[in-house]
Amino acid sequence: MAYRGHFLATSLPRGLKARATPMPQLWAVRGFSTSTAAAPTFESKVVVDRYSPVRQESERLPNDEYERNSLYTEEDSRQMGGVTASVRHDWTKEEIAEIYDLPFHELMYRAGVVHRMYWDPSEVQQCTLLSIKTGGCTEDCSYCSQSTRHKTFVKPTPTMKVQEVLQAAQRAKDAGSTRFCMGAAWRELGNKKNAFNHILEMVRGVNSMGLEVCCTLGMLNAEQAKQLKDAGLSAYNHNLDTSPEHYPKVITTRSYEDRLNTIANVRAAGISVCSGGILGLGEQEIDRVGLLHVLATLDEHPESVPINALVSVEGTPLGDDEDIDRVDAFNMARMIATARIVMPRTMVRLSAGRMTFSHAEQYLMFQAGANSIFNGDKLLTTDNPEFDEDQAMFQKFGFRGKPAHKGPLVAPAEASGEVLITKTRTEQFA
Repeated sequence: MAYRGHFLATSLPRGLKARATPMPQLWAVRGFSTSTAAAPTFESKVVVDRYSPVRQESERLPNDEYERNSLYTEEDSRQMGGVTASVRHDWTKEEIAEIYDLPFHELMYRAGVVHRMYWDPSEVQQCTLLSIKTGGCTEDCSYCSQSTRHKTFVKPTPTMKVQEVLQAAQRAKDAGSTRFCMGAAWRELGNKKNAFNHILEMVRGVNSMGLEVCCTLGMLNAEQAKQLKDAGLSAYNHNLDTSPEHYPKVITTRSYEDRLNTIANVRAAGISVCSGGILGLGEQEIDRVGLLHVLATLDEHPESVPINALVSVEGTPLGDDEDIDRVDAFNMARMIATARIVMPRTMVRLSAGRMTFSHAEQYLMFQAGANSIFNGDKLLTTDNPEFDEDQAMFQKFGFRGKPAHKGPLVAPAEASGEVLITKTRTEQFA
């Protein structure tokens, strides 16, 4: 970028037009030339620039998260309305706990401001989740109705036919969904070559329809992740569920490290990571903080973090445990708000359990920073609000859906210059 007096021009993504933005005298920085001509010896110093970005509200950032994040590599922090935020990977558990424990009104204010600094709050992505292989899972997840170890209403079914899945994806697209996620009830792909080939065909087919494609298929090795990427997979969901400390009380057939390894394989293949957790597993609030701490200290934050409320199912250990506290809208909003503050560029997805919350309660969660929902009448095996009801809710709130394979809209507060961005760079001075 180059400075001209007290005006700033920034390098922008292709298709965005630059314009000069006046800078207050207080924030003026020494100009420098971008010429490559020989120059005298310079002393290296760190300079902090404060500027308003040169973007338009109607413009979109790149869809590829790596390309999108590369625009902000020198960005240090953002400030608006007395709130300062930044993308960090060195959060301590104590810092996150301090945010989580804020008085509710203060937490909601901070999260709402952070959300508006980084996102257009009117744009909410609609996703649809389909169970392509239901029941018969050998895992012992104490919340899951699909485990063979629990006696529930769910009966094992074979993997759906490719054409059936593509028809379901078309219905989801017609109803407004732009991301289609396919889930299979098994511990890992392992040596399921036949089933995997069918899934690759499903991924290619859904991708060809213009939808983003997500899968949740249990543990993956590096080669399987690469094949899914080559087939056109946009994202892979692999939830951590809860904190490392509470996890062994919920699941014993798969370790926390197993889950982190799958996330690493997905990331290495260039697939977006979708990983979050479930509230209502008998955890303490420190476990909710612990889950967010793991996610927020990964080398790269997940592209999206689903926040689920447990939908208890009779016959599962947690479904039959009357001592488990049920999750209310305030629990969900507090978790979403904390996630929004510590991972400001991450899409936070309001997931399972939505059916138990009114429109007003869901609005509270959107104000906390959620900017994606799962719609359709089923989430794997549990009920979910129907498409028509969600469309009515979107109209009521003034929301619009996010298109498939399009990056997020530039935050209106960023485009208008309300957000003060601090940028750290190294400059040479004579």
